[in-house]
Amino acid sequence: MRPLTEAETRTVFEKLSRYIGENIQLLVDRPDGTYCFRLHRDRVYYLSEKLLKVAASVPRDNLVALGTCFGKFTKTQKFRLSITALDFLAPYAKYKVWVKPGSEQSFLYGNHVLKSGLGRITENTAQYQGVVVYSMADVPLGFGVAAKSTQECRKVDPMAIVVFHQADVGEYVRNEDTLT
Repeated sequence: MRPLTEAETRTVFEKLSRYIGENIQLLVDRPDGTYCFRLHRDRVYYLSEKLLKVAASVPRDNLVALGTCFGKFTKTQKFRLSITALDFLAPYAKYKVWVKPGSEQSFLYGNHVLKSGLGRITENTAQYQGVVVYSMADVPLGFGVAAKSTQECRKVDPMAIVVFHQADVGEYVRNEDTLT
């Protein structure tokens, strides 16, 4: 368990800023204490400084996980955001997409969101902008990347992809053995 290097911090914050913008500061300086990011076995964990002090007494080989896993670094040093970060991204999301009840299951199976399943979209969403996907009952289901801007979504045919799938809560069932 070690602090992130400057390059790793930049990579993680660039990825997070695609989804929550400048609200990253709200993740670190919270009213209930100061939180930080730590790297352990290519995974980035988000934890309070109180928990960090307690975890420092555990040997590195015996430590499995600590805090909440936000994602992992691939072998090419790209950061891949994990579904376990959804609870922290959803309240601060700048751009949101709501899917119709009939398309929720399709999204939870790992498919992209089609125009026919789009319920609502935040105004002024740019193309390739990170979005958090919600059900019509405002339950966060996952996140993805907008394939079309808000203006383009109004004009495309019903079978066009409007949100590329990145992660969804269905991964808890599909990949339960690899999530930490």
